[in-house]
Amino acid sequence: MDAFPLAAPAPASAPAAAPRPPAKGDDMVSRLQQSELFRDYQDAFQTATGLPLTLRPAGSFQPPLHGCRLTNAFCSLMTGASRTCAACLQVQQEAEAGAGDGAKTVQCFSGMSESVVPIRVGEQVIAYLQTGQVLLRPPSERAFQAALAQLARWGAEVDAPAFREAYFATRVLPKARYGAALRLLSSFAHHLSLLSNELVLRTAAAEPPAAARARAFIAAHLGEPLALEQVARAANMSPFYFCKVFKQATGLTFTHYVARARIERTKQLLLNPHTRISEAAYEAGFQSLSQFNRVFRRIAGESPTRYRAHLHGTGTPPPMRYAA
Repeated sequence: MDAFPLAAPAPASAPAAAPRPPAKGDDMVSRLQQSELFRDYQDAFQTATGLPLTLRPAGSFQPPLHGCRLTNAFCSLMTGASRTCAACLQVQQEAEAGAGDGAKTVQCFSGMSESVVPIRVGEQVIAYLQTGQVLLRPPSERAFQAALAQLARWGAEVDAPAFREAYFATRVLPKARYGAALRLLSSFAHHLSLLSNELVLRTAAAEPPAAARARAFIAAHLGEPLALEQVARAANMSPFYFCKVFKQATGLTFTHYVARARIERTKQLLLNPHTRISEAAYEAGFQSLSQFNRVFRRIAGESPTRYRAHLHGTGTPPPMRYAA
């Protein structure tokens, strides 16, 4: 990976953006952040690469890599002023806007590279793995003076000696090594996307007994045709009241819950490399392959064939995309 094109630096006038409301997937992202899988990977990635790594909700307006171990000292100084903080957030927005199926790298006014890798639940991006705050070429006096000049144009009061020390202590990585780190994150993002679907199916411990009975009935009869009225009777409720209680307890409609449960059962069956996709689909309760393919792509974000290739190592993760 010799070529590593980057986005243009942020404009000289860095307007502060208005905060957006929390994303709908924030609760799921919080659970991913607390998962043992993410914590173990975060520690291993940071130890192996020396790069910071965080997982944040899509649309988050926290400073980049906020509270993360190994945060760049120069970038930490930048967050002390409102105008410079706004510039950092703008770079973060640019990275999100350009992240499609894979990693996106952008460069801020000081020459620091920032990268995000999307995590999807179906077709929706719920979060990003974020790393960066590195230079892809050695720091120079000319680049440092240009950064100071930009800060002066923004009216930021800075301690020039402290900024100089922090800037020239910034970690420098060859483009090839940085690109390899991003490929690792793309692979991990795929695994987190799979975990997200499992989390959707879990409910709080205080769920109503009727909802628990319904979920148990669904699990026991997943491979059979399931009608709303049938499950409502098993929960000893009217269909109308059952729909209300079930949605409150699980966050999903009855139809969407059953679809996700069947996709999760299919994934478990496909762990056996000798099981055909069609066999797994019918055993999980799908009545037609066209319906199965449509639902699988909507929930998993990729086709069953592509998922299986990733699962058994016969394919490659979605390609990374860098800023043009």
